[in-house]
This record gives sequence, C-alpha cells and structure tokens, in this order.
Amino acid sequence: MILIIGGAWQGKLAFALELAKSADKITNPLDSFVYKKGKKEEYEIAEGSRDSFEAAMKFPIIHGLHEYIRRLLKEGKSVEVFIDAIEEQNPNVIITSNELGCGIVPLDPEDRDWREVSGRSSVRLARTSKEVYRMVCGIETRIK
Repeated sequence: MILIIGGAWQGKLAFALELAKSADKITNPLDSFVYKKGKKEEYEIAEGSRDSFEAAMKFPIIHGLHEYIRRLLKEGKSVEVFIDAIEEQNPNVIITSNELGCGIVPLDPEDRDWREVSGRSSVRLARTSKEVYRMVCGIETRIK
C-alpha cells in the first residue's frame, strides 16, 4: 500500500497515476484495470466522492479517501471496518487523501468529526503503508 497526502489540488492524483504506471505491478493485476480512452492509457480510479465502497476494494487507486470517510460518517457506517476491508482486499492500492487538519477548525461538529476521523485514518494507513508521500505544489516528498 502507498499513501499520498497533501492539501487540495496539490497533484496527488497525477503522482498516484505516475506511481501506478511506473510500478508495473504485475503481481497486483493492474492489467485488468487498464483501459484505453482515445489514445491515452489510464487506470480506473475509485473516486471517494462518487464511487461505490466496493470500488475501493478492487481498483488500483483510491482517490480522495477523505471523501469516502465523509460518506461513511453520514451513512453511520464504520470507517474502521472500511479500512480493514481495504487492507485485506486491496493491499497494493495507492491511496490519496487530503490533509484536513491544517486549516481553520470547522464550527460544525460533524465537520470537526470528519476532520478528526480522516486524520486518524491517515495515521493508521501510514503505519501500515510501505511508502508514504506528502505533496506540496506538485512536488512529492517521501516521508516513509
């Protein structure tokens, strides 16, 4: 597993795609997730803001874990169970997540809870990830 964290619009997805393409993960059958869109080769991506929770269990990239967490909290589902499932079913996934704790503390209690749970989830995933990167202005820094 690889975790990429950083602020919004800092280049996390572009870097995740770059890692997925350069890793040549034959052991994690990315072949089945590659499709052609015009002349450009792309990977299917589980988008946290819109895709099913099941997509996160099988796609090679989860983009916007913090958005999956927001949806889980709104639906009253366990974030811990979701992360357990990712670790078990998709151990070679590349995950991007926004850092939510670097700004103003939200007034809304639900937003504060989302911020806290997202941060704690990133901490948990960073512990078990083989690599962790932080993105700032499109520049990655490997922190693990």
